[in-house]
Amino acid sequence: MAQPIGATILGCEGAVLSPDEAAFFREANPWGFILFARNVETPDQLRRLTGDLRAALGRDAVVMVDQEGGRVQRLRAPHWREWMAPLDQAEAAGAGAPRSFWLRARIIAEELRAVGIDANCAPTCDIAGPLTHPFLRNRCLGEDVASVSANARALAEGLLAGGVLPVMKHLPGHGRAEADSHHDLPTAVASLADLDATDFAPFRALADLPMGMTAHIRFPALDPAPATQSPRLIALIRDRIGFDGLLMSDDIAMQALSGSIAERSARAIAAGCDLVLHCNGDRAEMAQAVAASGQLAAAAARRATAALARRQTPDPIDIAPLEAELEALLCGRANV
Repeated sequence: MAQPIGATILGCEGAVLSPDEAAFFREANPWGFILFARNVETPDQLRRLTGDLRAALGRDAVVMVDQEGGRVQRLRAPHWREWMAPLDQAEAAGAGAPRSFWLRARIIAEELRAVGIDANCAPTCDIAGPLTHPFLRNRCLGEDVASVSANARALAEGLLAGGVLPVMKHLPGHGRAEADSHHDLPTAVASLADLDATDFAPFRALADLPMGMTAHIRFPALDPAPATQSPRLIALIRDRIGFDGLLMSDDIAMQALSGSIAERSARAIAAGCDLVLHCNGDRAEMAQAVAASGQLAAAAARRATAALARRQTPDPIDIAPLEAELEALLCGRANV
């Protein structure tokens, strides 16, 4: 009988999977893994690591990464391309921005699949505003609903065409954050009508995507709890925004949340998140998250199966013409 799959996505400690850590993952049986710069050295090393992670579980588990570009990219030069910040690319490409993001995503997907990574925590569907905290602002794809929706759609489709699952973030909208949720809990002061017309709109436009990630942000007009831990806001994501994909929390260890890792994890699952994301590779914290999150619920398992069905083997491509087209769209500013 197959071992039940846990309602977690976990990080690993370093660039090599130790036997002890592999045994922990085998017992915990997370749905998937997430990688960070600490896990990345060379293409050969990364291929070994992703293979070892899957071997530890005995199945073709999803391995994801944050490869947005700009400040947030875990695979970097000299082995991988460097990408400009998303908002900078949107501005540089102008009317050609959607096509530029499709090209960018298709090239990124090629790089990720070559080392065994098949999900990318992108697109960021938050809208950049004048007060958006710098930790997020230039990671956004635009400053209005139409441009964010178009650029995010193109980026997501480029990833899917390259065999990489997109994870849209941060539901139901993080653009009004004036604080960095890695350290503090941001508050977005806006009415439901305003949020519905702006912040929620790009997510509604991309509600058919296979996976999404919550925001550690509070909307006092809707609920005093942060979105990741709010049953009302998770229901809003499902019903008002219309997202029925696999929903993971943002990193449960971020300091926007209070309480122990176990308490944070339990609240996220109780609120309606399908999966708890724990990123830092700390074994004791992961054990708490695993115990508190439990197994994939029936609805979560259905969404997980649907997400995995969106993985595809991409058609072969010639990267050079794609790079040339992208560089032309960016007026010679590609890969800086």
